[in-house]
Amino acid sequence: MTAWMMWLAGASTLVLLAYLVYALLRAEDLE
Repeated sequence: MTAWMMWLAGASTLVLLAYLVYALLRAEDLE
């Protein structure tokens, strides 16, 4: 794997995790 591929994979993972945390916080606030 090239460096840019690893950077892209890492960025995608961080974005996905951030979205999941945001969704969980939103769900708790809605209840």
